[in-house]
Amino acid sequence: MTSQIAAAPQTRNDPQRIVGVTAIALATSLLVQNVVVGGAGAPEYGAPMADVLAYHAQNRGTVAVAVGLEALNLPLLLGFLAGLHGLVRRNERGASWSLFALAAGAALSAIWAIYAVTWIGVVLSAGEGGQPSPTLELSWQLHAAGLAMALPALGTTFLGAALATHAASLTPPWQRLLGVVGAALLVVAGTASLAIAEGSPMVFVGVAGLAMWVLWLLATGVRLVRAHRDPARTSVR
Repeated sequence: MTSQIAAAPQTRNDPQRIVGVTAIALATSLLVQNVVVGGAGAPEYGAPMADVLAYHAQNRGTVAVAVGLEALNLPLLLGFLAGLHGLVRRNERGASWSLFALAAGAALSAIWAIYAVTWIGVVLSAGEGGQPSPTLELSWQLHAAGLAMALPALGTTFLGAALATHAASLTPPWQRLLGVVGAALLVVAGTASLAIAEGSPMVFVGVAGLAMWVLWLLATGVRLVRAHRDPARTSVR
């Protein structure tokens, strides 16, 4: 009987641990993905198509890793957001914001899929010794546009998740601030989607917001995992 009672708090906190581990896994995947692509010297979206083809022909393995991680990001993102809603659903404000984040995350997942599919098309064309063509250029532009439109979708997701966790007292005030600022950067960058698709440096505004999203995911994931081990840490005031 005593062992069953002692195990009860840990059982109740199991969902927190799962959501926390999912957040850490998503942050890690995003970080590795961007380091791998950035470290290989990926071309800007406004680069000549000959340079784009040359990069993808020479870095097929690197891009394959990045696209594979994109496929992993989809279930991790939706799993995290669905789990988060389960954690905060008893809090009226938190539940509303988590639903907001979940809806935005679904839209983001669809955009990520388009982004990855068009990228695969460019890689396959480059691997077959393809030459620059209007069709290939269109695929690259759609890939760029997918990234540009993913920024405001990610910003909306970020805002909802940050406000939901704070409303449910799962994260401290500094993480709410990080969420608001990061979301604002992502949405502002998204307003320049056309320019970003043409290679504008405005993309770096979105990159700053993305970095804040990764940091927020890591901080939230660690806090939820630690709360699983120490229930007294679950609520933050």
